[in-house]
Amino acid sequence: MLHTDIPTRREIETLAEWTGPWSVSIYLPTEAATANPEANRIAFGNQVREAVGLVTDADSRAAIAEQLDDLAEDADFWRFQSHTLVVHVSPQRMWTFRIPNRLGAAVTVSDRFLLKPLLRAVTFPQAAFVLALAEGSARLVEVTPDRPAEDVRVPEMPAGAVDFAGESVDDRAPKRRSTDSERKKVLARQYARAVDRALRDILSGRDTPLILAAAEPIDAIYRSVATYAELLDDGIPGNPEHLSDQDLADKARHILDGHYAAQLADLRQLFDKRRSEARATADLADIARASTFGMVQTLLVDIDTAVPGTVAPDTGAIEFGPASETEIPGTLDEIARRALLSGARVLAVRKADIPDEASAAAILRYSM
Repeated sequence: MLHTDIPTRREIETLAEWTGPWSVSIYLPTEAATANPEANRIAFGNQVREAVGLVTDADSRAAIAEQLDDLAEDADFWRFQSHTLVVHVSPQRMWTFRIPNRLGAAVTVSDRFLLKPLLRAVTFPQAAFVLALAEGSARLVEVTPDRPAEDVRVPEMPAGAVDFAGESVDDRAPKRRSTDSERKKVLARQYARAVDRALRDILSGRDTPLILAAAEPIDAIYRSVATYAELLDDGIPGNPEHLSDQDLADKARHILDGHYAAQLADLRQLFDKRRSEARATADLADIARASTFGMVQTLLVDIDTAVPGTVAPDTGAIEFGPASETEIPGTLDEIARRALLSGARVLAVRKADIPDEASAAAILRYSM
């Protein structure tokens, strides 16, 4: 089983805000299940030696080495890995994330952390909740990118429409409706509202997609009363009582793939519209200036491309530099960092998903 520590938006922002000498970033591809569990730790040790060797200040080097050595010696930590280990460390503190995305090895030592690869883990996280709703039962299933699907305990979740109605049939029955079909429809709507109320404590404040697994008419009835903004239009049809949690998760991941593809298609369409209004650009120099002055609303950045160089702190002008694996994070990473700190939505994607197949594309808050 994979073990993950996917960063939250706030954790990403904290890392973006961090600037200071001797900020070290290490990206290590790992294997969760391997015949040689020490292989991950040995590879990490090699990266640690490389990073520490680039820190020329003696006190900072000692502080960083101590933290990284402690992590290398933590046997329990190395027993539980995902596909990539990300370590950000400064003389003052360290952050670690085990993420399910397969990222390339990297070591940087600079005045800021290398963040662009890590953004991939939060761009399309492949996580969702599935509400399996039937007249006879209701359950919430959590879907994650690496762990088996599992039920989520929801206090006050109705056990089913029949049990819900049976609590007080006379009180719940419509007063001026006489037919069985009308009565059944009203009770089903009340049942759906009760399910929605029960979910609020679990889903409140989240932006995780919710996928509904239900047959008609309960599907349409629940959608008519649902209050969670991230309920997806696409759902899993049929009676979910015949599906295991893992069956639901497999179908949910397929729906998520379509959801993310639709988001990218919508962004490309919006980019074309905004470009005709002088509010979108795929020119890296323009994007660097826009990110510096807080003009970027949405940024698409190529996760695979490295553009060595620096971005001027005051003007956003790019000074391109020679390629280096250990010198600085690079211009794309710095552009993404500045966009994040100005409240922009930043998505780390593949080049094919970016307009003009550029290294970056930005939708702007207003024209330049």
